[in-house]
Amino acid sequence: QVQLVESGGGLVQPGGSLRLSCAASGFTVDYYAIGWFRQAPGTGRERVSCISRRDGSIYYPASAKDRFTISRDSAKNTVYLQMNSLKPEDTGVYYCARAFFCSGTITEYEYWGQGTQVTVSS
Repeated sequence: QVQLVESGGGLVQPGGSLRLSCAASGFTVDYYAIGWFRQAPGTGRERVSCISRRDGSIYYPASAKDRFTISRDSAKNTVYLQMNSLKPEDTGVYYCARAFFCSGTITEYEYWGQGTQVTVSS
């Protein structure tokens, strides 16, 4: 059974850092693309990073570049999202999801975790 479980969210002040974890079971993260998405209240899910299954190439939108770092630990079958210099606009529920490649189309991600809340506020 494919499962993705996010953890690591919380309340942090602007400029702070958080590391989110996406623990996978039922499949091997090395063989799939894993994306991180953010959903702010009243908005759709926005992709904030993705790591591909083959060469490990990485995607970031302009809003996350130089602040967010995605990584994969094969031994733990877990994908991480290190978030630095957090801003209030980074607030939202963060989800990880599985796809065959790092697509910009959300429907390509077939399995999703339950999400973890990140709140950036002073």
